[in-house]
Amino acid sequence: MEYLDFGTIFFFVAAVVIFLQLRKVLGRRTGSERPPFNPYTRTADADDKAKSGDNVVSLPRRGEVKENSFEKIDAISKPGTPLNDGLRAIQDADPAFEPAKFLEGSKMAYEMIVMSFADGDRKTLKTLLSREVFDGFVSAITDREARGEKVQSSFVGINKAEIIGAEMKGTESHVTVRITSELISATLDKDGVVIDGDKEAVAEVKDVWTFARDTRSKDPNWKLVATEAED
Repeated sequence: MEYLDFGTIFFFVAAVVIFLQLRKVLGRRTGSERPPFNPYTRTADADDKAKSGDNVVSLPRRGEVKENSFEKIDAISKPGTPLNDGLRAIQDADPAFEPAKFLEGSKMAYEMIVMSFADGDRKTLKTLLSREVFDGFVSAITDREARGEKVQSSFVGINKAEIIGAEMKGTESHVTVRITSELISATLDKDGVVIDGDKEAVAEVKDVWTFARDTRSKDPNWKLVATEAED
């Protein structure tokens, strides 16, 4: 066996001394150590904090309304008015309801309905109108076709659209919109002679339309349930 030289013995002894010193320190418990953390187990201390509300962030319960949740409604209607109350009632029943988005959708629907009526497009109208309104539109289209008349229309655009009424009727939300648009429209008889309107002049049209949606339905689409023309 080969003899260990002095340097090797020195480092060996030093390592043993260091190990013994570390053991004295690491082997002691001071009483302030944190227990092992288990992310899947609630400790009694955590339960006590939850009960006392200390350092706990509470999520709003279902049905609770934040104080500023109606700010988008208040931005378009004065709080305390029938319109504001109606819009708030609709949002209470349908938290996803937003007046601005509804208004944009109603303008798109308005153009589609006006042009579909002019073209006699019953299929498109059926998806956008309530049964009662659809029957009225189809009756007018059928009478027009029976007389051999045609409507030529060009949609120029919408100058203004505003919500003027809102209410809940049972589970149905109803929103009334006043729309001012510009159209080029003319009705021609079977011989192609203009009997109403003008094929070139732009006319301003003012309508008051009411849209409705059942808040219990998974279908997010609204339907036109009433129409009224303004002078």
